[in-house]
Amino acid sequence: MAAGEPEVVAAGGILIRPGPAGPEVLVVHRPRYDDWSFPKGKQDPGETPEQTARREVGEETGITATLGPYLGVVRYRDHCDQPKVVHYWQMAPGPEPPVAPDDEVDRLLWCAPEAAARLLTYPHDRALLGRLEGHR
Repeated sequence: MAAGEPEVVAAGGILIRPGPAGPEVLVVHRPRYDDWSFPKGKQDPGETPEQTARREVGEETGITATLGPYLGVVRYRDHCDQPKVVHYWQMAPGPEPPVAPDDEVDRLLWCAPEAAARLLTYPHDRALLGRLEGHR
């Protein structure tokens, strides 16, 4: 990325829950890009990355999640070729079921981390799975 080029700042989370055969993570499908990823989105003015992560996860999934360990930053160029930095947290889901699909996210899937690794579109998302605490 070129020096001085402004970055798009975003945040999101990897929701993880106990499943019948072991831990499950939540992945989302975005029809606009036809990709599978983790819920995330751009930071609003005045928000902290933590606030952005909670808000975006809630907007995209309908789940009120609790922040867990910070998983770090991922940097890449977005679909508009802008540099993007995304902060990620491991998150615990609240009791509510995921929301009905909409135009931004049309599918939500709880699956084993190994299945998520096969489904996720981007290598930087797959790499995040190795950072999950207690589930390596």
